[in-house]
Amino acid sequence: MIGEGSRGAILEMTLAKILYTSKTTQIIGMSATLNNVQDLQEFLQAEYYSNQFRPVELKEYLKINHTIYAVDSKAESGMTFSRLLHYKYSDSLKKMDPDHLVALVTEVIPNYSCLVFCPSKKNCENVAEMLCKFLKKEYLKHKEKEKCELINNLRSISGGHLCPVLKRTVPFGVAYHHSGLTSEERKLLEEAYSTGVLCLFACTSTLATGINLPARRVILRAPYVAKEFLKRSQYKQMIGRAGRAGIDTIGESILILQEKDKQKVLELISRPPENCYSHLVQEFNKGIQTLFLSLIGLKIATNLGDIYRFMNGTFFGVQQKILLKEKSLWKITVESLRYLTEKGLLQKCPNPESEEELHCNFHITKLGKASFKGTIDLAYCDILYRDLKKGLEGLVLENLLHLIYLTTPYDLVSQCDPDWMIYFRQISQLSPAEQNVASLLGVSESYIAKKASGQATRKKVDKDTVNRLYLSFVLHALLKETNVWNVSEKFNLPRGSIQNLLTAAASFSSSVLHFCEELEEFWVYRALLVELTKKLTYCVKAELIPLMEVTGVLEGRAKQLYSTGYRSLMHLANADPDVLIKTIDHLSRRQARQIVSSAKMLLQEKAEALQEEVEELLRVPTDVPSAKA
Repeated sequence: MIGEGSRGAILEMTLAKILYTSKTTQIIGMSATLNNVQDLQEFLQAEYYSNQFRPVELKEYLKINHTIYAVDSKAESGMTFSRLLHYKYSDSLKKMDPDHLVALVTEVIPNYSCLVFCPSKKNCENVAEMLCKFLKKEYLKHKEKEKCELINNLRSISGGHLCPVLKRTVPFGVAYHHSGLTSEERKLLEEAYSTGVLCLFACTSTLATGINLPARRVILRAPYVAKEFLKRSQYKQMIGRAGRAGIDTIGESILILQEKDKQKVLELISRPPENCYSHLVQEFNKGIQTLFLSLIGLKIATNLGDIYRFMNGTFFGVQQKILLKEKSLWKITVESLRYLTEKGLLQKCPNPESEEELHCNFHITKLGKASFKGTIDLAYCDILYRDLKKGLEGLVLENLLHLIYLTTPYDLVSQCDPDWMIYFRQISQLSPAEQNVASLLGVSESYIAKKASGQATRKKVDKDTVNRLYLSFVLHALLKETNVWNVSEKFNLPRGSIQNLLTAAASFSSSVLHFCEELEEFWVYRALLVELTKKLTYCVKAELIPLMEVTGVLEGRAKQLYSTGYRSLMHLANADPDVLIKTIDHLSRRQARQIVSSAKMLLQEKAEALQEEVEELLRVPTDVPSAKA
């Protein structure tokens, strides 16, 4: 993960801070797909231990047309003949399943599990449905009762909605797995797969890392992720799902390929994994600037010399000879600090004890502290400040739309591709107060009408503002309806994408709140943002929010509790777990106990906070004027 874009940079920053500030903390890193270990060893000041042992043997195969070849490093071509596929195909099945997936999966399921990796999300759903059309009726009887219960649970967590694809495939023990699912659906499907209720997932490459869902057989539908050819590390991660100790005695992987890709695939399976590189300097040094702001904000390193020393100890510092061509690490350090100072995030303070540039101290300004505490991306801190300042000039508080717009994440705007007809329908249905928000932002109904009808628009409107307002409409609709499915239909967006937008907006709203807390001029936003953050976090009717603060209580469970009389935290803290089990459907004893103990802990925390407030109010001030004074 350390070599993967912005999350790799964040991981590197965190590890570098630990190494710089603590000599006793032990860091353990593990990887099955790493090549340039020496660089990481130097960065982490680590011992290195490697082992080729695999408790369960993994057999790798390639499939071209009807022939299956075993991957064999000793063979001259890199593969040896294994077997021919003998499966009676009807003419209709040949057209529907040219890759012979039905033949490959029925050798394994339903008694063993199987993962089919597909290049795209839509392909996952199509493959799951196609397989179920040709599976025998006996598959319906395998764990029939558990599959019925899974369908009921999927329906209950979605407020009565059920994906039509899952409705058709789950009875056969088959499902798809990709980011279009909601997190609740994903959790239920993963549990069902782990317990053998589901025996096959058609999934995207995201399932290859992080989730422990092993299989007897892993099938790669094509040597591509979307339109990109597979990397060696991706291939190893995917096939690594096959055969896990304690679960299986054997593991198999089959990569399906066309004759045209044969040479590239043979190179893929024989070459070593890709090297891992630092992403700390990317997008105009943004990673380094964020790091410097936090180093000075946390007082880990406050002068140029210490910051430069810190940088030499990072993964980037270790790889600087490879990654830096035009500028030296010293120059990048100086330029980044100058940039932060010019932006008004840092202040340069000469050291009275030394005139050397190395010992020149830096202090964080109010704006810098606000950006640092709110973890605001430095690419957007100027824009956020400007938007909040502009909002003060005409903040529309008759509805939530303006506030939602201000907390819609900037980094999702570029990915937004509005459906102009839906946009026009939404903007034409706005109330007068909501229309006021759109006109304040410079987005008119006539502009959207022209876009919807395909006409050319002469008026220049900021594309980012238009896209951000569209995302704000999605969030606004969610807070009104609180049902992801209804909003998904209204905006023709995957329910998982809508849920991801909601999660990102709740996080960004919290960041904006911390940003405003540090800047007195934005005091008017504070109470409003506290309420909005709660609404975005839970996205339910207001009366359910106190219940959803309890661990293990999601929307569906909160509705059940509320309807049976548990209306507050005090009700849950004083509940009898045995009574909860009898009154709430599908609630286990362990879950009931967890709900009660979590509610008690929350109640205790709130009581202690109130007690501290009381003591603070009753404490006699030390500066009360005396009679003598």
